[in-house]
Amino acid sequence: MSPLMIGIYVFVLACFIGYHVIWGVTPALHTPLMAVTNAISAIVVVGAIIVAGFSSENSTAIEIIGFFAVMMASINIFGGFVVTNRMLAMFKKKK
Repeated sequence: MSPLMIGIYVFVLACFIGYHVIWGVTPALHTPLMAVTNAISAIVVVGAIIVAGFSSENSTAIEIIGFFAVMMASINIFGGFVVTNRMLAMFKKKK
């Protein structure tokens, strides 16, 4: 199997799983789910680094897909930490 096909398979599966995980949750549980999506995004980052590092003769497309996967998952991780921090701040006692 060519490295380009492996990259496309990983990308499509990550999109499919992400869609079903996020949109299958009720709105009341969406904010607590952000903490879990941070872990999922960390797994995506590791997978994208592996895919981007899987070099062959013509791996420019795989490196580009891997770069964008790392970038988008990193944005998701940062946003998840911000939302989780705001959520936890709501439970602190006010001075």
